[in-house]
Amino acid sequence: MFGSIALYSVANIANAFVTTVSAYAFARFFAGVGLAGELGAAITLVSEIMKKESRGYGTTIVASVGILGSVTAGLVGDYFTWKWAYIFGGILGLLLLVLRAKMLESGIFTSLQSNKVVKKGDFLSLFTNRKRFFKYLRCILIGLPMWFVVGVLIILSPEFADCLGVKGAVTAGKSIMYCYSGLVLGDLLSGFSSQVFRSRKRIVQVFLLLTATMILIYLNATNITLDLFYTLCFFMGISIGYWAVFVTIASEQFGTNLRATVTTTVPNFVRGGVVVITLSFDGLKGGLGLQGAAFVVGFFTISLALVSLYFMEETYDKDLNYLEETSCNEPL
Repeated sequence: MFGSIALYSVANIANAFVTTVSAYAFARFFAGVGLAGELGAAITLVSEIMKKESRGYGTTIVASVGILGSVTAGLVGDYFTWKWAYIFGGILGLLLLVLRAKMLESGIFTSLQSNKVVKKGDFLSLFTNRKRFFKYLRCILIGLPMWFVVGVLIILSPEFADCLGVKGAVTAGKSIMYCYSGLVLGDLLSGFSSQVFRSRKRIVQVFLLLTATMILIYLNATNITLDLFYTLCFFMGISIGYWAVFVTIASEQFGTNLRATVTTTVPNFVRGGVVVITLSFDGLKGGLGLQGAAFVVGFFTISLALVSLYFMEETYDKDLNYLEETSCNEPL
């Protein structure tokens, strides 16, 4: 976790001093590598050091504050030049590193270190056992609707606004800011609700159905005002605000020797799923139009998520002090 924070912080600062496109791409690549590792490591650590009855509160706060960074970036970008935006991002990362410097390893993980028999962080073992593979796949699929909304409906909001006849000029930057503001609120609501109602699955199900409803409203919101369009972006952000519960579920599904590996890779496979989602959307919009293609792809991702959620184990209050048996493999 410390290495991830240091890497993306230094890469962001370096971004402010690039003079070529190649140097910019180089810095952004390493910033991405750093960002990809921090969330999973942080969620795993919080899950293992907090009491099982209250760990959902901890993971919710970590995930929500992280998403709030996107809102902050949007505000900084409005008032400062792009170079200063990268410098601020790097400095905030270094400050975060200082704040987390005193964190200790969890007792569960420390006890595993002396075990020389059990494989730790064996990524390939996720694909050599049928039951483990489908459990891993389900963790990924329940997150796809979030990135469909962000990667298609929000990123392409100017195109959708034009198609819907929105009265005013929509910018993707403002759409992202409003969406992520809603996402922070949604994360807090979903995370705390999963603790109050003592269920991860029921809360994710509610938010998936809310996401489906907001997609339908968004795709049929013709001739509305600019303010109302951004309000829809905000409420869509709330509807996909089960990111905190999503990463908590991934962390709680697997044993200590694979937990960090899963919790780190699942969100990144979901982000990578945007490539497949956008390619599918691009392939369909020629025949179905912008709204039709978005409806089909959105329906498909939400259906996959609901089916995956149905077959998942309820993990609220689950004891995480156990290991995955990676030695006994069942071929796919």
